[in-house]
Amino acid sequence: MSLSNKTAIGILWNFSDQLLRRGMASLVTLLLARLLVPEDFGLLAMVLVFLTIASAMMDSGLQQAILRMPTLGPRDASTAFFSNIAFGVLAYGLLYASAPLIADFYAEPRLIVLVRIGGIVVMINSFEVIQGAMLNRALDFRTRMKAGIPGSVVSGGVAVLLGWLGFGVWALVGQMLTAALVTTALMWWWGSWRPRLEFDVVSFKAMFRFGYKMFLSRMLDVLFVNLYVLLIAKLFSASVAGLFFFAERLKELVINQLVTAVQNVTFPALASIQADPVRLKSAYRQILQVMVYLLFPAMLLLAALAEPLFLTLLPSRWLAAVPYLQLMCIAAVMYPLSTLNLNVLKVKGRSDLFLGLEIVKKVLICAVLAVTWRHGVMAILIGQIVVAVVSYIPNAWFSRELINYSIREQLADFLPALLLASAVAGTTWWAVPALLAIWPAPVVLVVSGLLAGAAYLLLSCWLRFAAWQYGAGWIQERLSQRKVGNTAC
Repeated sequence: MSLSNKTAIGILWNFSDQLLRRGMASLVTLLLARLLVPEDFGLLAMVLVFLTIASAMMDSGLQQAILRMPTLGPRDASTAFFSNIAFGVLAYGLLYASAPLIADFYAEPRLIVLVRIGGIVVMINSFEVIQGAMLNRALDFRTRMKAGIPGSVVSGGVAVLLGWLGFGVWALVGQMLTAALVTTALMWWWGSWRPRLEFDVVSFKAMFRFGYKMFLSRMLDVLFVNLYVLLIAKLFSASVAGLFFFAERLKELVINQLVTAVQNVTFPALASIQADPVRLKSAYRQILQVMVYLLFPAMLLLAALAEPLFLTLLPSRWLAAVPYLQLMCIAAVMYPLSTLNLNVLKVKGRSDLFLGLEIVKKVLICAVLAVTWRHGVMAILIGQIVVAVVSYIPNAWFSRELINYSIREQLADFLPALLLASAVAGTTWWAVPALLAIWPAPVVLVVSGLLAGAAYLLLSCWLRFAAWQYGAGWIQERLSQRKVGNTAC
């Protein structure tokens, strides 16, 4: 099977996994929103800031090092596996010891036990990282889906049950721990890779030389992505932090479903052609065009339909999060562009440039936050949009240097989708208030969503967007192959 076909099938499996898992997560989140209050989500947001930092320490960039190695021996994989476990134990130990300091920082004593119990997820995940990386290298996303979906279903059931029984924030912690435990166990059950009792210091040093820069980059990213929640929880209240975190969670359910499905597959696939700059550039152009074609309308229509969505699915206590979600969606439009350009650096092994860009962006975030934090949450979110737009420029600059994919070429590839999605979403947003005045919110949500989606698809077909043609061509190729196979039988 060709690399393009194998990659496309991998994306479909991974997207199916993301769709089912995120769909389940969306359903559980909406159910929990009816059982819990914003303060419960705010407490989890405070805990997750530090759990995410500990998870980055546990990974230490070794997963990315495994994925980009042209040849990987059993000794290398085993070395990375045992290193991750050691880093996981260290990260949890630091988390456990720092729990009282975290509680003092927020003036919230309940965080001590929440951090110490929730932090167990870091050690559970340390057993999954390399097993998952080996499946990614083989583009075996079917096995990942088989492991991930039961984890989502079981953990969602546990969370809803705990929420219904009145356990509050512990329903969210229970969901997180159960998902990690079930998914990790099933990945080991169905995955074929097993570690050997061996450790190669030379191999560890080689992987860590690449990985530690990715680790530092991720630590910076984690710190500054969660800086918003940390700052809002500190300056305002757990309820406001809960509204912010809930809106961010809804946004992530959409953006991660699309971006992660493509990123998980394309990074190991493109790493295999890293020495061929012509093929690499061509592949990146296609990936960018397809990703923005899907993501731009998804994020902008989510912003346009946020009010009827909340009115339909959530209690009125969550309506204050509507403008938060809308601004987050606008900022997220730039996410796939920056992510793909940074992926070029990882594929080419330039983790030094990756780290340098992360530092530049974090300085920009600090500068914008220094101006906006005094003016409230809305100002902070507008600052996020500014950071997202400005950060794209240095991210894209190095794609021109490394694979000759200039900013001008990128603009030509993504602007048509952005303009069309903006026009459709803008029209929808303008029409929603008038429609809510005459129709119930569920009707407005369904009718507006279907009409906007159909308009985007039909206009993109009429305008002959490249992503549409890629999809149509791939489907025709698959149908032809199936017809040939049936004839041969």
